[in-house]
Amino acid sequence: MTAHIEATSPHVMPTYGRVPIALRRGQGCRVWDVNGKEYLDALGGIAVNTLGHNHPKLVPALQEQLTQLIHTSNYYHVPGQEELAKLLTERAGMTNVFFCSTGLEANEAAIKIARKYGVDKGIEKPEIVVYDHAFHGRSIATMSATANPKVRNGFGALLEGFTRVAPNDYQALVEATEGNPNIVAVMMEPIQGEGGLHPMRADYLKQVRALCDANGWLLIMDEVQAGMGRTGKWFAHQWAGITPDVMTLAKGLGSGVPVGAVVAHNAAANVLQAGNHGSTFGGNPLAMRAGVETIRIMEEDGLLAHATQVGDHLKAKLIAELGSIDGFVEVRGQGLMIGVELAKPCGQLIGQAAEAGLLLSVTSDTVIRLVPPLILTQAEADEIVTRLKPLVQALLAA
Repeated sequence: MTAHIEATSPHVMPTYGRVPIALRRGQGCRVWDVNGKEYLDALGGIAVNTLGHNHPKLVPALQEQLTQLIHTSNYYHVPGQEELAKLLTERAGMTNVFFCSTGLEANEAAIKIARKYGVDKGIEKPEIVVYDHAFHGRSIATMSATANPKVRNGFGALLEGFTRVAPNDYQALVEATEGNPNIVAVMMEPIQGEGGLHPMRADYLKQVRALCDANGWLLIMDEVQAGMGRTGKWFAHQWAGITPDVMTLAKGLGSGVPVGAVVAHNAAANVLQAGNHGSTFGGNPLAMRAGVETIRIMEEDGLLAHATQVGDHLKAKLIAELGSIDGFVEVRGQGLMIGVELAKPCGQLIGQAAEAGLLLSVTSDTVIRLVPPLILTQAEADEIVTRLKPLVQALLAA
């Protein structure tokens, strides 16, 4: 039986619409609730549990780190920061890194970099181009950059300085920025996660990179959800063969341990100096060990190629099994970042799937999001489709 716990958190703010289950343990791509019911995890903590649960290489490394140092503060050098920063910059072809704890913090820092970059050039009111369907976080600055009214509304005046355009429409970008001397950056997700799994086309990314170069703007890539191997490359923008000036990371970087990062390059690399920004928990020894070990294990186990192989298999299986159902729209995404769009709202599937032993989420009202651990097997991919198909059929037949 599922553990129904609708009223077990009376002292916790009601900021989440929770499924009434409580999870106790996990192994690989499976988790068990407090009543012993098993679930196949196709959500991975929302693209966080890169290596699944209780990974036999990660857990001993974290246990060892716990016996050494958990936290020291950034008053001192933290050797793990340089180790992880070197790994990230080598794989990104970029210069240096600021460490924080979450994707929101990383995006907040990226916005600060862009604004200071503009102010340093004499622009009094710098503006950043952002996108329809975008999601960058829920702080005042990041929700101002976010498109979803459900996130933005109800908090009074938002932060000024954002110009919004449609994704994948280069002419719209040119028209929205032409003659505006205040533009300092373009900020985008290469695949819009919360906005419905909408990918930016490779040719569009190349056009935007060239436009930023021509105008002296920073190109900011929010890779919080799409990065860290989820699409089959280290970072999703690499499929287009470009390099951003600023890249934000979090989610899968620490395989469940909170790690956020801002990777910088070119003019952006030296914008922030001592006192301009900081993070109490950012870059602490435990978080850095988690990031280093995640990258090491991913490479040892060939998880980038694996994400492509299993992701292609899962997409093909979803199309084969769901494609003929009336009300199915399409499957999109790359690697193990997959969206299944339906012709009607499907939020109820989150709870129904949990009842069926499958963890997933729904974004943009009509899109089923599948972002499982990168260790997912083909057999488990098939199992996802087997459990999901009757739920989709019932929903669309209703």
